[in-house]
Amino acid sequence: MARTGHRTTPIELTSPHDAVLRAAAPRVGRRRFLTFTAAAAALAFTTNLPAQGAMVAPQRDAARITEDPFTLGVASGDPLPDSVLLWTRLAPRPFEADGGLGAERVAVLWELALDERFTVVLRSGTTTAFPEYGHSVHINVQGLAPSSVFYYRFRVGAWISPTGRTRTAPVAGAATPSLRLAAVACQAYPDGYYTAHRHLAREDVDVVFHLGDYIYEYPVDPAGGARGYTGDAVLPDVFGHETTTLADYRLRYALYRSDADLQAVHAAHPFVLTWDDHETENNYAGSVSENGEPPEQFLARRAAAYRAYWENQPLRAAQLPSGPNAQLYRRLIWGDLAQFDILDTRQYRSDQAYGDRPHVPGPESTDPSRTLTGDAQERWLIDGWRSSRARWKVMPQQVCFAQRRFNLNAQSTVSVDAWDGYPASRRRVMDGARAAGLDNWLVLTGDVHVAYAFDLKEDFDDPGSRTVGTELTCSSIASGKDGAEKPGNWDTLMTANPHMRFYNGRRGYVRVELGRDAARADFRTVAAVSRPGAAITTAASFVTEAGSPGLERA
Repeated sequence: MARTGHRTTPIELTSPHDAVLRAAAPRVGRRRFLTFTAAAAALAFTTNLPAQGAMVAPQRDAARITEDPFTLGVASGDPLPDSVLLWTRLAPRPFEADGGLGAERVAVLWELALDERFTVVLRSGTTTAFPEYGHSVHINVQGLAPSSVFYYRFRVGAWISPTGRTRTAPVAGAATPSLRLAAVACQAYPDGYYTAHRHLAREDVDVVFHLGDYIYEYPVDPAGGARGYTGDAVLPDVFGHETTTLADYRLRYALYRSDADLQAVHAAHPFVLTWDDHETENNYAGSVSENGEPPEQFLARRAAAYRAYWENQPLRAAQLPSGPNAQLYRRLIWGDLAQFDILDTRQYRSDQAYGDRPHVPGPESTDPSRTLTGDAQERWLIDGWRSSRARWKVMPQQVCFAQRRFNLNAQSTVSVDAWDGYPASRRRVMDGARAAGLDNWLVLTGDVHVAYAFDLKEDFDDPGSRTVGTELTCSSIASGKDGAEKPGNWDTLMTANPHMRFYNGRRGYVRVELGRDAARADFRTVAAVSRPGAAITTAASFVTEAGSPGLERA
């Protein structure tokens, strides 16, 4: 990426980055925008990269930082056998556009130790939090022992961050008896408290998969929506409009990450994250916006959203966006036990059929040229299965993979935003799984704000057809507010979809233990998120045996 056109002026509510993006967008045709052949696009998307030499931003003396800069907590992610990614973002005033640090860079000390008292520090160093990256810090700590637990923290002057706990993965191919993971998604801040995150922070899991909708672009009122803030807790009106600019998205992440329960779960476990739609805009499809915005303008918004996502998550440099494009799909290996193929079903998809409204399958949705993943990601997924020797093939992704009929009619409506709206794409993936000989295939799904457990069928229209895998949908952390154990359409969906083994509308997450002989799933739910402090319960547990796909009650 060329390093030209740097800006080091303070970030306003509409930052210089946003201004250049929007000025360039109307002059760049869609194809040229996507392929970055236009000089205007190149200029727009190198704006706000850290400058060098005489143009470098001034450094703030740490002694001048008189307020806690670690208001957004700490996090770690994407554990490898010899490496883990550490993250924080400095923001002594998180609800101000520049985080309270203006356009100055800040030196940050980091430490990684064997114990939480830091008596044995294994690695340490100093890095720089640049204003061009929203004062975020991403540390790729290398040379670590596999299958090990570590503790980490950051320091700026006299300020010390909360301590985080993380771990490395086993060496690829190494004998690994078990793994405990959790899957979460959909945490609309104004829909309620992150009580489920607080409980998950106390769980004994090795890694957490976040399957999208980490933030929502919609306005948040001063009361924080269903949270009902009053007095000093009332939010500033800076959140009272939809996010469209880089400054908007940065502020929205600051709001979400200011939540103590979200900070607790990030500090407790390493995360593996992928996005869905709301990190950018509801139900966007590739370069197509929900509301028909010209593609070149929407891609400018997407570039801002993708940039803010990377800045605010424990993601590696390989995931750093280049304009409106980012390589988010990736693969992680956990010994000889599991291969995780983390998908991106938003960036490359064809536009939703039938105006993105529930519809019976028809020529518009069944067109074999339509794709949910894009050709390159589809090939990467199937090729990775062919070469894998891991016992469990786990596919963390966003939208329902199994068929989900909405009514009892002979021709039922389905969601055209999910894989049901892209049946040819789903068939190619299922054919690839069969050709690769997958017999322990597990799909992890978010998006729908309810918990499902599905048997994946060779032919969803034939309940007697072979079961080829399992899909677990994790419900939501807060989106959808309190929900109900049995939503109003429970009887209809359970009858219309014989392969649907479980359906629950409460908030929560799914905890999964992978073993040599079986996988166990526990659906963990809370009764309410409209008030803090609800207890956690296990709504249902299922087991699927290795080599014999199909869910059974535990």
